[in-house]
Amino acid sequence: MRIEYHRTLLSDRVRNEAFHEALKRVVVPGKSKVVDIGCGTGFLGFMAAKLGAKRVVLIETAEIASLAKRLMKANGFRNIEVVPAHSTELDPPERFDIAVSETLGNYAFEENLIETLGDARDRYLEPGGVLIPGKVRQFVCPVVSPSLHKHLAAWDDVGYELNFDAAKEMGLNNIYVRWLQPSDLLDNGRATQQWDAVDLAKPTKTTRLGQATWEPKAKAHITGLAIWWSADLVDGITLGTGPEDPRTHWEQLYLPIAEPFDIARGETLSARIRSTTSYGEGTNVTWTLAVTDAKGRERLKQTMDLKKGFLP
Repeated sequence: MRIEYHRTLLSDRVRNEAFHEALKRVVVPGKSKVVDIGCGTGFLGFMAAKLGAKRVVLIETAEIASLAKRLMKANGFRNIEVVPAHSTELDPPERFDIAVSETLGNYAFEENLIETLGDARDRYLEPGGVLIPGKVRQFVCPVVSPSLHKHLAAWDDVGYELNFDAAKEMGLNNIYVRWLQPSDLLDNGRATQQWDAVDLAKPTKTTRLGQATWEPKAKAHITGLAIWWSADLVDGITLGTGPEDPRTHWEQLYLPIAEPFDIARGETLSARIRSTTSYGEGTNVTWTLAVTDAKGRERLKQTMDLKKGFLP
């Protein structure tokens, strides 16, 4: 794994401070045993040790584990162990008071956080132990910015009497990492709704399904959806990736539609989002937008599917 990715993580002070504060609240000096799952360079585990954890185990399946071990020695830690393996494939010889995992992506669950922490909850944690993060909520808002769609529809303007519709279709059935402004969103983002919530302390399905509806107060031009997440690391410590949250290395996701459309006042816009994540199959997302008129008749419906595109 390229070290540049980990430099990006460690330069994200908003992320780092949130996790530090979360660990500070739950680590009991001289007593707590902590496991850092998907540890990368070992940063979170190192912070736990600095906060007084009695024992820390770092688990990492990627080649970065060897660097974590070098960094552990360079920093003089004697109560940390590095295990180069995937946490779900290990038979843990002990239980821990705290399990922390920063395996969050721009799409919250694309790095299999639900499966990873579900396994940690069942096999690694002492009864009453703490999972970090503990909860994740996902949000959605219609996008009204025409420039986002125009950029992706550039296939229409190739020229030379060439048809690139198939490429355009593939590109629009995709998800794009973008930093959005409130002005890009319906009602300047005030139309944001929660479409999903996960309590990682409880058994949770990796398939997520949610919906939201809006009744715009004025005519609006819809060009897709924006989604983002907010994680409760521990009670009182939240890390968010929304347009108005403190900026992090994560960004929002733009989910385009095939054809932008207008919605009038008195009509209802609905969105349905479904995602599946697994170690074997990766991540797939489908999203549907529909409009019903003032009499409740559906006049428009578009469904997009990531399987028809490719990851950007």
